[in-house]
Amino acid sequence: MLEIKNVSVQFQGSKDAAISDINLSFDKGDFVCILGKSGAGKSTLIRCLNGLQKPTNGDILWNSNSLAKKNEEQLRKVRREMGMIFQHFNLVPRLSVIQNVLTGTFGYRSTFKNLIGWFTDDEINRAKKIIEDVGLIDQLDRKVEKLSGGQKQRVGIARALIQQPKVFLGDEPVSSLDPGTSNHIFNLIQEMHNRHQLLTIINVHDVNLAKRYATRLIALKDGKVIFDDSPEAFDEDKFHLTYHSTNEKLGTLPIYN
Repeated sequence: MLEIKNVSVQFQGSKDAAISDINLSFDKGDFVCILGKSGAGKSTLIRCLNGLQKPTNGDILWNSNSLAKKNEEQLRKVRREMGMIFQHFNLVPRLSVIQNVLTGTFGYRSTFKNLIGWFTDDEINRAKKIIEDVGLIDQLDRKVEKLSGGQKQRVGIARALIQQPKVFLGDEPVSSLDPGTSNHIFNLIQEMHNRHQLLTIINVHDVNLAKRYATRLIALKDGKVIFDDSPEAFDEDKFHLTYHSTNEKLGTLPIYN
């Protein structure tokens, strides 16, 4: 169980809160997509979930344990259970696919082993298996800088999965990809979500993708939750409320073909 209790984040120098009085709870098996315009608070919220961003007020509870009360070393252990994929991949371009994936084991290893780059046979075999699962076994030793955007994101997914996470987080993981590749990546995320019985929470800029894959949609506007329901309930009125100001002409909700 992951709970957000009365969470607000106010950045220094800003008169408005990035997120304000958020209360949400998530369970294993949920596939949640978070919608909202740029600046709505999506990234701030997702970073709060694994302790990368500390709330100004409120708390995040992971299995009833407060993240606000944990020090950095304790948060590091929490993050081992929360795999994260990023919009801009956050990979090391000059390292190979398998070397990048193996960095996902760092949270379980000593600093010395991480510095010298020594990995056990079990860690290497697990990395190879996960790389095969994401369809990149033929790119095992290729440098990441030579991969396509879609392949890089598959590496990011594999790196998150080698952590053996209970929660899978994504911050706009397909926003820089073309529609066809985005759909393939979401297919892969859904497959991994089901296979490993995860809680998945992803920020998405594409309403179509969110409605197609999510079991639950949450919409943010001006740092507040304005919608939390099934994808079917996110109709044109909710779309307009999320993405337009009150004086703008009513938009039309895109439809997947």
